[in-house]
Amino acid sequence: MTPRWPDPPHRPTGPLAGVRVLDLTSVVMGPSATRLLAELGADVVKLEPPEGDSLRRVGPWRNPGMGPLFLQANAGKRGVVLDLKTEEGRATALALAGLADVFVSNIRPAALSRLGLDAATMRAAHPRLIHCLAVGYGSDGPNAGQPVYDDLMQAASGIAGLFAAIDGAPRYAPVNLCDRVVGLHLAAAILAALVHRGPTGDGQAIEVPMFETMAGFVLADHLGGAAFVPPLGPMGYNRLLSRARGPYPTADGYLAVVVYTDRHWRDFLGAIDRPELLAEDPRFASQASRTLHAETVGRFLAETLAARPSADWLVLFRRLDIPACPVNSLETLREDPHLAAVGFFGAATHPTEGTLTTTRFPVRFSATPVGPAAPAPPLGADTGSFLS
Repeated sequence: MTPRWPDPPHRPTGPLAGVRVLDLTSVVMGPSATRLLAELGADVVKLEPPEGDSLRRVGPWRNPGMGPLFLQANAGKRGVVLDLKTEEGRATALALAGLADVFVSNIRPAALSRLGLDAATMRAAHPRLIHCLAVGYGSDGPNAGQPVYDDLMQAASGIAGLFAAIDGAPRYAPVNLCDRVVGLHLAAAILAALVHRGPTGDGQAIEVPMFETMAGFVLADHLGGAAFVPPLGPMGYNRLLSRARGPYPTADGYLAVVVYTDRHWRDFLGAIDRPELLAEDPRFASQASRTLHAETVGRFLAETLAARPSADWLVLFRRLDIPACPVNSLETLREDPHLAAVGFFGAATHPTEGTLTTTRFPVRFSATPVGPAAPAPPLGADTGSFLS
């Protein structure tokens, strides 16, 4: 069998049109990165085992194997089934990589090496190939090769511990935060390697570790006094760790509001007839002192906002140009008037799943506009066209 890479049925648009990506990723982090590449115009071919990506089995669904997380993470891709446990499957994957610009995987390094799809083997056969491997921990550390999921990375990187610092017990943010943040780093690393290859013709091997990426992400906000040697104070950013940060209750709901700068506070206190607070209470006198006393400042805002309905406060904050917005639920987010006005939600007809809700790529390009992504493929939908 001689694999081929047929042109996609619809000519891709976007700045990455013409770039071919062989995608051996699963679950959320890797597929979210390759979906981004597909939205930018790359021709992404997703390789799956005969049983499919496990994300397919997270429901609800109209048909088994076509759950909503899979549909979201794999829109815009073509799908090929390969059994990498067989010699033929491994040889086919290596041959397809020779037709691609980028190979990306989040299979653990030892398993990838056993398959003969590690960077050294693949790049020896295809020197122009950009081989990108997403791992849990960097390969030169003691935890290299350990399995990870988003939950583990929220714990290891300190995110769960930040909740403990606020509420007394660690917990996870209810979104695949680490998968999606690291997915963005994965996509950015691939784009950088493509830029490098343009004038040089050289491919390269890339390793994107989740733990180190998320540790840097968290510490960018919370290194605090430890940014200095010797430390000038404790770690952590007081405003973000305040129990009174908000959102704040109003007379009829909740609002998110950030009264932040000295100008914000002068105008806000004047509007509520408390202008003397800046002069009389040193905790409110400057941005530095308000950050140091974030709990006191937050409680003041909570007590003040409770006196009026949300709509009244929004009128005032918009007049004063103080950032504020309502607190959306998942349901109200789906109906948000701004998202409706910018055409964020759409509908697409899937060949097996019927009508699906879609979200458009949020970034706009003046010279290389991005078109709507094709629906995520049923399992093995394009196998025949690549392997016939």
